[in-house]
Amino acid sequence: MTADPPWALLAELTHRCPLRCGYCSNPVELAGRSAELTADEWAGVFRQAADLGVVQTHLSGGEPLLRRELPDIVAAAERSGLYTQLVTSGVGLGERRLGELVEAGLHSVQLSVQHADSDTSDRIAGARSFAAKERAARLIRAAGLPFGLNIVLHRANIDALDDLIALGAAWGADRVELAHTQFQGWALRNRATLLPTRDQVDRARTTLTRWRERPDPVPELIWVTPDYIDGVAKPCMGGWGALSLTVAPDGTVLPCPAAAALPGLDPPNVRDRQLSWIWRESRAFNAYRGDSWMRGPCRSCALAATDHGGCRCQAYALTGDATRTDPACRLSPDHALVRDLVDSARPPAGNPVHPYREGAP
Repeated sequence: MTADPPWALLAELTHRCPLRCGYCSNPVELAGRSAELTADEWAGVFRQAADLGVVQTHLSGGEPLLRRELPDIVAAAERSGLYTQLVTSGVGLGERRLGELVEAGLHSVQLSVQHADSDTSDRIAGARSFAAKERAARLIRAAGLPFGLNIVLHRANIDALDDLIALGAAWGADRVELAHTQFQGWALRNRATLLPTRDQVDRARTTLTRWRERPDPVPELIWVTPDYIDGVAKPCMGGWGALSLTVAPDGTVLPCPAAAALPGLDPPNVRDRQLSWIWRESRAFNAYRGDSWMRGPCRSCALAATDHGGCRCQAYALTGDATRTDPACRLSPDHALVRDLVDSARPPAGNPVHPYREGAP
C-alpha cells in the first residue's frame, strides 16, 4: 500500500547506559559500541529523513550523552532542518556539555527520573544518579530549553505519583509524561515484579485528576494508558509504519523500537538501503501497515481505525503470533492472558527483587 511520509525519527544513538533499570524496554541483546553508526553516518540518516518528510528527531539510547561526538550529531540534525530533542538520564549532562549541545542547535530535553526519593530513585535505576538528574534539571531550565520529565510507572513507584508530580513542578518541567511500563525487551523478563495492581492504578488516576484540577499552574500532565489494566489496546506508534521510524544504534531501521523481536521481518539497515526505499518498499514496514493483515475481531471492529489492532510486538510476546489481536484489548480472544496477569499482581512488599539491566558491550 502507498505510505504517507513519516514525520518523526527515533534515533537510538547507542545502547550503552550508565543506569541498569529493571524496566528497560530495549532489546535483551544490545548493540555494542563497535557496531554503532558514526557521526557521519547519522548525518546521512538525518538528510535522508528530512528528504522523506521527517520534521523532528528524538536523540535517544541507551544514554546518548555517552556519544562523545554528540554535538556533531546534533549539528547534523540541525543542518537538515530537524527539530531535536535529547532523551537522557541526565547522567553526564554538565554545564559545558549542555552549552555545546545548545550551540549545536539542540531544541529541547526530556529527562527521566525513577522516584521522588533520591535513595529509592537510585535503587530503581541500579546506580547513583538522582543528584545528577537534579543538577541536569537546573541546567536545562537555566539554558531556557523546553523541558519534559519522563517517569516510567511500575509497582515500585506508582504509589509515589503525588510526590513525583510535585518533583516535576519543583524542577520546573513544562510537562510530565507518566508512562506505564512497556513490557518489551528486558522489562518483559521482570513483568512479575513490575506490574502494578488495579488498586494502585486507580489511586494513581485519582492523584492525577486532583493535580489536573488545581487552580495554580502545574506542568502539563501526560498519562500514557496502562493497557494491561484498562483492557484497551493502545494505537502503538500511531499505526505500524504510519507516522515514525526508528533507527537502532547499528543502523537497523524499524517501525518501532521493539520490532526487531518479531520473526520474519528481515529489517533493513541504512548502511545497505536508502530510508526512502525502507519506508516505502521494505517488508519490515509493510508487514502490518494498514488493515489487510488483520484477523477477527479487529477486521470488523470500529476501533481498528484508531487502535490499529494494538501492539504487534505485544501480541507476539504474549501469544507467539504477531497477527493476533493485542491481548491487552478486552475484545481479544486472548485477553485472559493479560487479565490473569493483572489479577495475580500483588501490592509491593519491601524492595522488589529483579535482575538489573546489563550494559551493552
